[in-house]
Amino acid sequence: MSGKGKSAAYYAKNPEAASKKAAYQRKLNKKPSVKKASEERWTERRKRGMAGKGGPDLSHTKSGTMVKESPRKNRARNGHNNRSTKK
Repeated sequence: MSGKGKSAAYYAKNPEAASKKAAYQRKLNKKPSVKKASEERWTERRKRGMAGKGGPDLSHTKSGTMVKESPRKNRARNGHNNRSTKK
């Protein structure tokens, strides 16, 4: 197992910041749009027999379909440099 990443190490050293982030995340996770996206991913993983088994992520594409993709590539694509957040 590897050590903590930069963010995890930061929040471990700064409990006040970790608390603030957790509060923001709880608020975000209550949004209907976030719940819907999560439900779509889980439903698709169940349909493909991938649910609860780890493995690749399901990545949303611009056309609206879902494709298997390595977690590293999928999670790195987060909209920086005017790049799309979808494959």
